[in-house]
Amino acid sequence: MTGSAPASTAGEPAPGVILVGVDIGQPHFDATLDELAQLAQSAGYRVCDKVVCRRRAPDAALYVGSGKADEIAALAAAHGASEVLFDQSLSPAQQRNLERHLKMPVNDRVLLILDIFAQRARSHEGKLQVELARLRYLSTRLVRRWSHLERQTGGIGLRGGPGETQIELDRRMIAEAIQRTRERLERVKRQRRTQRRQRERRGTFTISLVGYTNAGKSTLFNALVKARAYAADQLFATLDTTTRQMYLGEAGCNVSLSDTVGFIRDLPHTLVEAFAATLQEARDADLLLHVVDAANPQHPEQIDNVQRVLHEIDAADVPQVLVFNKIDALPPERRPRQHRDVTELEGRSVTRVFVSAQTGEGLDVLRAVLADAVREHLAMPDGDGGVPQFGTIRMPSNDSRFHP
Repeated sequence: MTGSAPASTAGEPAPGVILVGVDIGQPHFDATLDELAQLAQSAGYRVCDKVVCRRRAPDAALYVGSGKADEIAALAAAHGASEVLFDQSLSPAQQRNLERHLKMPVNDRVLLILDIFAQRARSHEGKLQVELARLRYLSTRLVRRWSHLERQTGGIGLRGGPGETQIELDRRMIAEAIQRTRERLERVKRQRRTQRRQRERRGTFTISLVGYTNAGKSTLFNALVKARAYAADQLFATLDTTTRQMYLGEAGCNVSLSDTVGFIRDLPHTLVEAFAATLQEARDADLLLHVVDAANPQHPEQIDNVQRVLHEIDAADVPQVLVFNKIDALPPERRPRQHRDVTELEGRSVTRVFVSAQTGEGLDVLRAVLADAVREHLAMPDGDGGVPQFGTIRMPSNDSRFHP
């Protein structure tokens, strides 16, 4: 893998990969590597096997140590795998050493996510954002990707030579490409700012959908605005922000609804920075619909990860409604008795709504909550006062069988 999607043609099997996870005491270590497997499948790979090990600290040279590296090599040979994917970020030196030891490409979670983003970006803005993140990632990997440009001895008593000069040229070329891409993205940001100012002048109430990837944001977006945004049961099915007007009959006005890119555990910082223009929609919204996959047993950790990214983009103070989606996938004993209640999120009370974007269950309740939010927002003297609860009635915890 070199930053692009795996090549495969019709009738040929997908490239096989070995997944590797190393537990060094991370708070949310995925011992099953299920999410990494989903990422790999989303990128077009076939998972051959998984290797999980525990270490006090990463090995400086190979991350996993030579013994475990030999085990990975044997597994890859037995399964006919052509690549190894690590769930953790590898340093350029570790990546290079592992490839020499295993004699096959080795990549990490960051590049895997970049590959998926490169495949899924459709708009000009999305492609620019992916390109910026990819360039920043590659700028740290010159020692591996340009191995033919390693330092050469220029003669007796001399260091450097043409190889060193070429590396510096490549660094400068990448730096210039990063600067050009940033400038183009800045123009996109200015356009978005202009659009937001126009919405503000019209007094449009803005709502952004946020949430963990594959929580069903795009399906919910389509159900609310009768749109046809791409939605699929896969990670990062859509990357580009889509904004539509939605008429709320209960409030007697139009609101602006935006579907944004999904978040994920350990979202690479370069991607958060590169997608600043898209994530700006969440930061400038009047209300966030934080969509949660109610059927996923890891949803509490997923909520924490979304909140972490919201803090990173300065959007944590935007009022939220927690939308627990996919309740149709819950067993009868776990289905909520009420479609609306109140829960705690980072020390404050927020409205929680239970829906199924697929079947439409609970969407009327969600629209009523949105209408309450619009009315309370318009009733505030300055249109920006605190974190309203949108007329929610507090309920005892035993009124619902659903306990997140």
